[in-house]
Amino acid sequence: MSAAGNLTWTPAVDAPDRLAPPVAAAIGRVPSARVAEIDPELADTAAFCEAYESAPEHSANCVVVAGRRGGETKYAAVLVRATDRADINNVVRRHIDARKISFAPMGEAVRLTGMEYGGITPIGLPDAWPVLLDEGVVAAGEVVIGSGVRGSKLLVDATELAALPSAEVLALALS
Repeated sequence: MSAAGNLTWTPAVDAPDRLAPPVAAAIGRVPSARVAEIDPELADTAAFCEAYESAPEHSANCVVVAGRRGGETKYAAVLVRATDRADINNVVRRHIDARKISFAPMGEAVRLTGMEYGGITPIGLPDAWPVLLDEGVVAAGEVVIGSGVRGSKLLVDATELAALPSAEVLALALS
């Protein structure tokens, strides 16, 4: 099984209508990005991988976390392979210097990113947000990530995600 699975991929720069507006505006930062339309009902990782024969170890999930310290809230995006879980409460919390950390509520994540829940991706997020990538994502090579909408996915070279302006590669996966 490969990352591409049985989908037909086209250059994402040629299909901005398949991306959320903030993703379309920033897609040039990830030159390898290709997009494929999918059934929105199959956007969740397990269903996507099964239906489209895409290798789960080449699929990455992006979550938005909210860290709080002294009345201030900081947001960050965390990207790990679908086969891993991120150490949010220790590694991520300490890295963004938060006393308390949690997943951002769905409505808040959607409002702040301009993306659909279940399609949030590290491309096109607010510039001030750190994008924390697990080293396993980068080691995976090509990965499938969200496109900002549930009706499509992006296939990208993970090293280009690591090169995004606010990206940091860390050991985030729980062992």
